[in-house]
Amino acid sequence: MPDEPAHPSIQRVLDAAARKGVAIEVTRFEESTHTAAEAAAALGAELGQIVKSLVFVVPSDAGPEALLCLVSGPNRVDVARLAAVAGESDVRRATAKEAHDLTGFSIGGIPPIGHNRALRVIMDPDLGRYPLVWAAAGLPTAVFPVPPGTLRILANATVAPITEVRPAADREADREADRQGERLDSRPQAT
Repeated sequence: MPDEPAHPSIQRVLDAAARKGVAIEVTRFEESTHTAAEAAAALGAELGQIVKSLVFVVPSDAGPEALLCLVSGPNRVDVARLAAVAGESDVRRATAKEAHDLTGFSIGGIPPIGHNRALRVIMDPDLGRYPLVWAAAGLPTAVFPVPPGTLRILANATVAPITEVRPAADREADREADRQGERLDSRPQAT
């Protein structure tokens, strides 16, 4: 029996990777991997290996312009640092509608590639700590593994420090919790 065709959103991601000469393998789940914690649990991966694709916007005469941030699972974007890196004075988080309109994907499944239009992409350097990271593949139930260097090339991303600075002890506690399969803090994690 022939393979079932990929969902159109997943196919856009596969096609975008193929245009850059990269074959990716998409993993689909029955349950949502909408949040980084859900994705890490489903994959048996560390939270830091999960790529959060977060959409921010800057105003322009033609309407809001998207900034896509590829962020390691436990990290949070520091909007002031993002603005400085992007060279923009007015940056804010996109609404769910803006994120969908600007990327063509819904929050929870926004991939790093395959968008409706070219986007400026900024990548968290913490993703480079891992030999393999997992990114959304167009749906909240689909992900794909990729080495961070390949992710940077696929997304045409600039690697820059855009996340909140956290004390080393907090980062180590998060890594230890990841190794033990549980989070030590109770802060809600942004997706």
